[in-house]
Amino acid sequence: MNRKSKNETSNELSAVRRADPFFEREREQYDHPLPSREYVEQILAERGVPMRFEELCEALDVGEEEFDLFERRVRAMERDGQVLRNRRGTFILPDKADLVRGRVQGHADGFGFLVREDKQPDLFLGPKEMREVLHGDRVIARITGTDRRGRPEGKIVEILERGNMRVVGRVLDEHGVLLVVPEDRRIAQDILVAPGGKRPRAGQVVTVELIEQPTKVSQPIGRVVEVIGNYADPGMEIEIALRKHALPFVFSPEARAQARKLPEAVRRKDRKGRVDITELPLVTIDDETAKDFDDAVYCERSGRGYRLIVAIADVSHYVEPGTPLDVEAFERGNSVYFPRRVIPMLPEKLSNGLCSLVPGIDRLAMVCDMNLDARGEIVDYSFYEGVIFSHARLTYNKVAAALYDEDPDMRRELAPLLPHLENLDKLFRVLLKARAKRGAIDFETTETRMIFDDNGKIERIVPQVRNDAHRLIEECMLAANVCASDFLQSREQPALYRIHEGPAPDRLERLRGFLREFGLTLGGGDDPHAKDYGTLLAAVRERPDAALLQTVMLRSLKQAMYSPDNVGHFGLAYEAYTHFTSPIRRYPDLLVHRAIKAALAGTHYSPGDWEQVGLHCSGTERRADEATRDVVAWLKCWFMQDRVGEEFVGSVSSVVPFGLFVALDDIFIEGLVHISDLGSDYFHYDETRHELAGERTGTRYRLSDRVHVQVVRVDLETAKIDFRLIEGEARPTERSGKTARDREAAAPKTDAVSVPRKGRGRSSSASSKGKKAKAEAAKPAAIPSGDKPAAKKRNRRGGSRGGRKAANNG
Repeated sequence: MNRKSKNETSNELSAVRRADPFFEREREQYDHPLPSREYVEQILAERGVPMRFEELCEALDVGEEEFDLFERRVRAMERDGQVLRNRRGTFILPDKADLVRGRVQGHADGFGFLVREDKQPDLFLGPKEMREVLHGDRVIARITGTDRRGRPEGKIVEILERGNMRVVGRVLDEHGVLLVVPEDRRIAQDILVAPGGKRPRAGQVVTVELIEQPTKVSQPIGRVVEVIGNYADPGMEIEIALRKHALPFVFSPEARAQARKLPEAVRRKDRKGRVDITELPLVTIDDETAKDFDDAVYCERSGRGYRLIVAIADVSHYVEPGTPLDVEAFERGNSVYFPRRVIPMLPEKLSNGLCSLVPGIDRLAMVCDMNLDARGEIVDYSFYEGVIFSHARLTYNKVAAALYDEDPDMRRELAPLLPHLENLDKLFRVLLKARAKRGAIDFETTETRMIFDDNGKIERIVPQVRNDAHRLIEECMLAANVCASDFLQSREQPALYRIHEGPAPDRLERLRGFLREFGLTLGGGDDPHAKDYGTLLAAVRERPDAALLQTVMLRSLKQAMYSPDNVGHFGLAYEAYTHFTSPIRRYPDLLVHRAIKAALAGTHYSPGDWEQVGLHCSGTERRADEATRDVVAWLKCWFMQDRVGEEFVGSVSSVVPFGLFVALDDIFIEGLVHISDLGSDYFHYDETRHELAGERTGTRYRLSDRVHVQVVRVDLETAKIDFRLIEGEARPTERSGKTARDREAAAPKTDAVSVPRKGRGRSSSASSKGKKAKAEAAKPAAIPSGDKPAAKKRNRRGGSRGGRKAANNG
């Protein structure tokens, strides 16, 4: 091959190199620009045949002095799955070879799926393929056909990136061989403990560092790097969740050092150029347990309308881009709120101190100063950097008692602030009407709160009542967020929007099919508006099956997420919406503050690739939700472990191919009635109707049905609860749900905590031959959202059978 040798600057490159569609980008980034990745892919696609490295160099006019650098680029492309080297050593495009890239999603039963990067349907990966990978690995796979259920099936060709370096799990001792059973049920392989390092006792929870990843012929091997403690220790559920979901919970030494250098109070130089509004009686209104106060509000009449001030803690003044505190905040993405414990996004000196709008102390703030007319429409607004002085730390209950219950004692206590609070309430009533006119969706859900005993375990679970004071603050925050999005758009400053897309066509079709069963229709045709959902919700609100209809409507919607591409917020019926009001606990809000400051200064701000930042922040939000659900599920199992055999009434909260999930009244806990316990019949799952229907008897179990169940099994190790229907002819029930306390009482008293190897067969849940429980006349209770533990089969762990994805519509 005739290789061209040259030593030229970027201005002297040949026409071939200048034909690179991303030539200018490469020239800006590098003194000696190489052919871009996209250009390499383009050449491979145009040639249509595998190419050797030398042939690529010739086709792209790469000189000998550039070979080493270009080879590193091609290897990086190979590592990222953009190109693939075949057995002959030539490079090919994965797409041309019917290869797809994606990330492995494991299942407790040993099989898995490849979630494709091109958003096409997932590939099924059988147990044989899953032997050499773990949940979270990034791979290239070939589509090999379809499985017996008609799903596209794949074969792993190459592993691009390992998703697990450390794994948390419990230690088992099998004939002197130590194994670690991962807490993440999606990792179905036990990890062999390598000799050397720490030697934990059976039953302890540990973190292992993988020193050998799995292969087709061997399971993963790890070294114990941390012994966390015994499984039943107080707070262990949170320690496990932190490590299982890779949540950062220890601040770096650099971040701690930077926080220590920050002042204790607002300094004179910090006030320079800021608007002083300390004389205005702003107040914070939060929950009783809140320790970090992001926002303060004030309202006064302005002609026939209102002036509303929403002051938000100015975190961006103290956390500058690229600093250790900023790097740490980005990695965390948000604060995580577990029961009885918070993992903050920022060190306590900032979150509960310098940035928190505590009463009686001057604080720096970003202020949104709005004027609204009598109809609740924003006439004009301004953003500015300010200094505020919170005049009181109020709670929702105090404000509700003074404004709505007209409690005389509370009204006397809040007398100096009462006129301003009453102005807030009047504006709130106006904003509610504007919300209804706009068509925002208002789903009614029941939030819950756990009451703990002195040992940190649940004593009882109570509904969290949202009063009008909650909604008052919510409407104020919504108004400020809308102004922030409008301001950034008008200044053409890129930012992260909080987007919520409308229902996907397939979900919309299923929803309409379900509604037809009830003689109902959803307006809006193929592109419904939030107002169409609101109209239907209002129409069914008094029906006895309202909970069922609302749940199905809610599940038809997508999750909210962060993105630089503004597509509006469907649920709130806004054309543009950002998160501006919580920079202490959400990184996207901090970015919005920086963007607003840049726009005010006439410059532009960028944290890098806005799209990637949005994906990261959306991911950390989901990570926090999953970790919180895990902790709540375990605590609820602990609460229920001594109630095996007790009977409860509840509502079917989810229908899945393998059974019914039932949410119990009053205690707000969910468990599974397996399909095999529904009676002597073949039950078929109807996704559109959200029901299981018996083939022979015609018995049907539908979402929101009222049922009478008995607790037959509670498994702390898998955080699963099993029920059986008790109506009709009951079958003999073996109490297979022995609790941790039962086992502890029966076990010999030793220092070590012995955890038996989990059962490899099916769990012996109780069964029932009864017919469907008769529906009670009472209206179904609202179904609590966000606390639904997934029930997945884990035969070697003895868990509940089957699996489902928890719906979270953001």
